[in-house]
Amino acid sequence: MGNEIEKRRTFGIISHPDAGKTTLTEKLLLYGGAIQTAGAVKSNKIRKTATSDFMEIEKQRGISVATSVMGFDYDGYKVNILDTPGHKDFAEDTYRTLTAVDSVILVIDCVKGVEEQTRKLMDVCRLRHTPVIIFINKMDREGHDPYYLLDEIEKSLNIHTRPLTWPIGIGSDFQGVYNLFSKQLQFYLPNKTRISDDIDLYIENLGDSELDNHIGETAANKLRDDVELIEHVYEPFDTGLYKEGYLAPVFFGSAINNFGIKELLDTFVRIAPSPLPRATEQRPVNPDEKEFTGFVFKIHANLDPNHRDRIAFCRIVSGKFERNKFYYHTRLDKKLRFSSPTSFMANEQSVVEEAYPGDVVGLYDTGNFKIGDTLTEGELLQFKGIPSFSPEIFKELINNDPMKTKRLEKGIRQLTDEGVAQLFIRQPGNVKIVGTLGELQFEVIQFRLLQEYGAACSFQPISYYKAFWFTSANKNLLKQFIITKAQHITWDKDERPVFMARNEWTLKSVNEDYPEIKFHYTSEFESDQRKSLVSAD
Repeated sequence: MGNEIEKRRTFGIISHPDAGKTTLTEKLLLYGGAIQTAGAVKSNKIRKTATSDFMEIEKQRGISVATSVMGFDYDGYKVNILDTPGHKDFAEDTYRTLTAVDSVILVIDCVKGVEEQTRKLMDVCRLRHTPVIIFINKMDREGHDPYYLLDEIEKSLNIHTRPLTWPIGIGSDFQGVYNLFSKQLQFYLPNKTRISDDIDLYIENLGDSELDNHIGETAANKLRDDVELIEHVYEPFDTGLYKEGYLAPVFFGSAINNFGIKELLDTFVRIAPSPLPRATEQRPVNPDEKEFTGFVFKIHANLDPNHRDRIAFCRIVSGKFERNKFYYHTRLDKKLRFSSPTSFMANEQSVVEEAYPGDVVGLYDTGNFKIGDTLTEGELLQFKGIPSFSPEIFKELINNDPMKTKRLEKGIRQLTDEGVAQLFIRQPGNVKIVGTLGELQFEVIQFRLLQEYGAACSFQPISYYKAFWFTSANKNLLKQFIITKAQHITWDKDERPVFMARNEWTLKSVNEDYPEIKFHYTSEFESDQRKSLVSAD
């Protein structure tokens, strides 16, 4: 068990849209031998789609809107990649995914530098002290000076940096990278689909004239000055500080052209943490515990549109998961058995007999799972840290074809169970209100309802400000509040009451009128607070 845990490296790749995250994912798979040829996100000239973008709308739009899970073996390690959406409208899916990883690789575009979404993602990483490796991408383009980028990263993202590779030139002058640890110079021939033959040159003494012969006198002198400056200005790399989330090692390269990927991957498997403990409401769970535990962080309906399947992605926290063994679903208080648990290579799936802490297994589901559910071997546990946040935009779901009402009902329930959006029901009339973080999600929902369920719909805007879950120790007061504010009350997918505030003034007013009631911006409360929620009846 100890050996299996130590071999696992489970991480997420995060970035602002278009920084090259999905491309980097593919190149890591390429170097890991998991694929032989990298795809390319659809453009006017390139018709192939990215390996990790398997949903139809992702292929059409050229963006990732769902988390893909991929695994491969590399140099004696089992590497699990969770490729997250970059688009801000799907940030909540990314936040949930970050609960299932032990470290992240943050991709930054050298042309654009640190962008808005990058800052938000780093805030989430910092909350959990998630170890971060930074890959500065697109060095083959005319971008910012490397020193400027490092300075911007430290100031904007509030994290210390330490370069582990250094670029030789930038844009049209980019010749490769110098590995500051192994003292090796790597030259690359641009190759967008296959691993090119790397030309490695070991240079322990940068004063050696051989360096001038290979990269030219001007570039050689600049590299010597840069390396000397780095060694004097930046602290030596400390693995402990990296694992605590305070220090980010930095790599430079070009994912599309296979520059700097191998150095990143080789260092990552050596320094990244193996599976970490996770908190439950009852106690912390360590990965080396004998009994199995795991939690569902994502649900995907219709992974294969031809077979109306629904898969729950379960991160294994402790023990060994075994096929055909009964496990305890703590929320439903019942035992379930899984005859076809799967591992993933993007849209390729294979049945697994067993899996270990750090692994992500796909569990075929008929509606038993919701995001955040816990599986154990019998102990009553509930893993923490997978909340729903209040949406930013609210719209009423309009059924355009009454003959397909059942399909629409099933479709919107399954999509919101996935976490694509949140569903709130307002009575009377069973009015369905969909809440999202961005407009693009409504387009995705409309597209998928039509393509996957044959249900046509439209959306009508509603002027809500925020959704707030609420609790109180005074149950009678809660019931009175729900009756008095009935026009503002909806029910979430777990049949919990939610107060829909029209504006900030509305929220301030109810806070003043009902001081005994606590309003929550997320759906995750402490267990004793959950008990005070009243049910619909």
